[in-house]
Amino acid sequence: MPEGDTVWQAARRLHDALAGQVLTLSDFRVPQYAVVDLVGRTVLGTSPRGKHLLTRFDGGLTLHTHLRMEGAWKIFGSGERWRGGPSHQIRAVLGTADRTAVGFRLPVLEFLRTGEEEQAVGHLGPDLLGPDWDPGRALGNLLADPARQLGEALLDQRNLAGIGNVYKSEICFLIGATPWLPVGALPADRATQLPGLAKRLLEANRDRPVRRTTGLRGQDLFVYGRARRPCLRCRTPIRVADQGDGSRERPTYWCPACQTGPAPAPGAHRTVRNRPRTTN
Repeated sequence: MPEGDTVWQAARRLHDALAGQVLTLSDFRVPQYAVVDLVGRTVLGTSPRGKHLLTRFDGGLTLHTHLRMEGAWKIFGSGERWRGGPSHQIRAVLGTADRTAVGFRLPVLEFLRTGEEEQAVGHLGPDLLGPDWDPGRALGNLLADPARQLGEALLDQRNLAGIGNVYKSEICFLIGATPWLPVGALPADRATQLPGLAKRLLEANRDRPVRRTTGLRGQDLFVYGRARRPCLRCRTPIRVADQGDGSRERPTYWCPACQTGPAPAPGAHRTVRNRPRTTN
């Protein structure tokens, strides 16, 4: 699933390509909106909200999309061949005189009145990259359920918006707690630091083509995707196991020496291939 910095970059690409331009092409390849035609409307801009994208048009209309695991918006110049997947995976096309935005594999695509956007994003907690960021509120949300596992609390977009599986693992490493530690067991000083740390990580990466959390040359991430490789701090092999409520398990990485707290039994650890370097 894309992280908040990835979605921020997608919003910026859409905004830069379309904002202030009149649509000359409009095509929505989902049954509910197959007859919607936006040709002639001006694109006001695109804004990110956590992992959601809000593209606004004149007349008070908003296109709400979410990339989830596989979705992508691609921008092409006039006459440029569209690349990003087979044509049957295209869900939306927005074209101007010189740019075309093509949405591939978009699992969420809906139209809203601009004044009613809260119907789609009102449940979200403070946005780590948004104007509504409030570290105190984010911390209060995280601590509201002290028995909940830290990793699950960080992924819950109702607590704070923008953290995905990569940042979940990296943040837990940086504060020295396993993702299975109950939030209420996190020492107060570390809990207080957590929202600011998360914000700094996403802000540092929103303009980068390759996500980095380490500050080390040649090593982009501390634990994510590094199962069985030595920890960059203590050389202990990094471990990986699934974490989730059973409906959607996610591979979770941690160092058993640098991070304190509970962890799955060895037999519960998953066998995975190390993932390639994560790009935004």
